[in-house]
Amino acid sequence: MSTTHRTKVAFIGTGIMGAPIAGHILDAGYDLTVNSRTKSKAEGLLAKGAHWADTPAQAAANADVVFTMLGYPSDVEDVYLSTNGLVRAAKKGAYLVDLTTSSAQLAKDIHDACEVEDKHAFDCPVTGGDAGAQAGTLTLIVGAKESYTAPVLPILQTFSDKIYYMGGAGKGQTAKLCNQVSLAACMVGYADAMALAEQGGLDVGQVLDMVSHGMGGSVAMERLAPKSLEGDYKPGFLVEHLRKDLGLALAQAEDTDITLPGAETAYTLYDMLYQIGGARLGTQALSLLYQDEATCTAAGLDWTKLDVEDLAGDEKDESGHCCGGHGHGDGGHCCHHHGDEE
Repeated sequence: MSTTHRTKVAFIGTGIMGAPIAGHILDAGYDLTVNSRTKSKAEGLLAKGAHWADTPAQAAANADVVFTMLGYPSDVEDVYLSTNGLVRAAKKGAYLVDLTTSSAQLAKDIHDACEVEDKHAFDCPVTGGDAGAQAGTLTLIVGAKESYTAPVLPILQTFSDKIYYMGGAGKGQTAKLCNQVSLAACMVGYADAMALAEQGGLDVGQVLDMVSHGMGGSVAMERLAPKSLEGDYKPGFLVEHLRKDLGLALAQAEDTDITLPGAETAYTLYDMLYQIGGARLGTQALSLLYQDEATCTAAGLDWTKLDVEDLAGDEKDESGHCCGGHGHGDGGHCCHHHGDEE
């Protein structure tokens, strides 16, 4: 397949991540057609010269390369494998590249279905957040060998500065989930540190700066903790999507008979945040779970929505610690109440 700028590209899903990625492809001179559930999210691309398609199938019909950046595995399955899905709608020889963080098994199924149809598909989840998408510096995690994806490499390079080839269908998804469980643990770690610093009467900003320059630092702390400190919960990556990713990781871990206690803890906390109205906040809103009820309410959270019985690990453990957000009637903090002393 030719990789000149005469290559026709379709991009489906122009949300927080998809729109800037598609923008880099368009800026590189490729003929771009876009589709999104909400057309207004594609207006910026259309104003710059992209074409609009009413359905994913229409977008893909004449495309040499089709990219998708969707929300959930159910969305991916529907867009690719339904009766009018991309596997059937795309032309022979086309490349279908899913940037969504999704299921490894689903990625394998899509790849296999495309090969039968003389089409090519690979999973290519990304990391780097909205800042990386805007800057065109994302890291790509490819579920294929380098040789398999070589024809589309020039397009991939328009929005990335690092590409890892994991060697086979679905392996990109598994590798991305490794990133997500590590990220979630870092998020919980810095939220814990902020709470401890505050309760210790310390300057929280100073403590974050100190920790970030030591072994306790992380990219999450460097980029997101300052937003937590400022009360800026605008999404770069949505709570509901990290919750989804952690759920996928835990499901895959269960299938392979391993336990991920850090991911389980993070999932419980993000599920709590999701339930009380934080689904569309940025992941840094995890720190709200450590704040008083008034602060949570000001951020749009509602603790009355919490289904305590549905939360895993909500009961006090042997040490008396509680992660269920109890004690709100007295305006106390949500995630650092200890058991009553005898």
